[in-house]
Amino acid sequence: MTRESVTEMPPNVLMLGWGFPPNITGGLDTAIGELFEQLEPRDDIEFELVLPAEYAPPDRDGIHGVSTGSGDIITRIGRLAGEFADKAADADIIHTNDWFGYNPGSRAKSAHDVEWISTFHSLSADRNVTPPQREVETEQRVANRSDHVVAVSKFTQRRIREQYDADSTVIYNGFSSVEPTGRDIKAELGIDGKMLFFVGRHTDQKGLSYLLYALSKLGQDDVSLVLGGSGHLTEQLERFAELLGVEDRVYFPGYLPQSELGDYYNSADLFVSPSLAEPFGITIVEALSVGTRVVACESGAAELLNEDCVIEVEPDSDSIAEGIEHALSLSTPIEYDVRTWGEVADEHVEFYHEVLDEA
Repeated sequence: MTRESVTEMPPNVLMLGWGFPPNITGGLDTAIGELFEQLEPRDDIEFELVLPAEYAPPDRDGIHGVSTGSGDIITRIGRLAGEFADKAADADIIHTNDWFGYNPGSRAKSAHDVEWISTFHSLSADRNVTPPQREVETEQRVANRSDHVVAVSKFTQRRIREQYDADSTVIYNGFSSVEPTGRDIKAELGIDGKMLFFVGRHTDQKGLSYLLYALSKLGQDDVSLVLGGSGHLTEQLERFAELLGVEDRVYFPGYLPQSELGDYYNSADLFVSPSLAEPFGITIVEALSVGTRVVACESGAAELLNEDCVIEVEPDSDSIAEGIEHALSLSTPIEYDVRTWGEVADEHVEFYHEVLDEA
């Protein structure tokens, strides 16, 4: 079959992911899950997804779970790669995501006449203060060998160019939403004043020490902070709050399931994202979906939003404190255009056709 005849048919796309909601609800996994739900039922594309079996939803048409067994992440990816390459035999396009797609994508590309698309949802430098050298080198290989690179924001596009000297096409994520159930989190926690909320991994890259220091600098002492999530820095952050003398205004509820997030966002007066690097920012749009204003460092999501939805600050405690005080003074309703996952799916299908037409 010629490439010309293939492009007259629906593109056959095989995507590689790692997790799938609700089993894993990180930004990458949310994006892949939403995209699958939009693309799998369509008749203008043949779309299948390969995942590690331990994170894959059971009995879903179009999702292939591959047992990756035990061992370190590289060993498990190696097991995933062989089956991904085998399944790519019938594909026109393989679409991998982030650094872990290099081995599977490279093997599939070597074995079959396919176009290889790689999407970067974040870079290792976005996730780590000191990025693991293996991840950095692998990302460089992904950027070099893929036929096409996609970035989830102009922020990420710029960083791919700066770090890996590669061009990329921007396809923004969609805006995920959450649903409150009516719980009053302030009342449950005994918060009488204003409530700031953050949820995510407790790592250096999330800038949480700047946020705690900012809390101590606020001109009002009736503001409390709820730090949802957990990570290797949780105990250090608890001690830091004590050293700053704000421990009675900081709450650590731990891991928050997706079903509870709507009530936390809805109860908050502000959502604060002090991340040193936020390539898109699913939590930002989740907060906005219930009408909660956001204070955040630079993010991809803000590129799509009115400036009064997200008060942009620098990763600096003084800047964050000023941003919080300014945001708390605002009373105008939040207005913005929602970017749907249907729009994201449409843009992917259009991109797939362009890729095949150019091949």
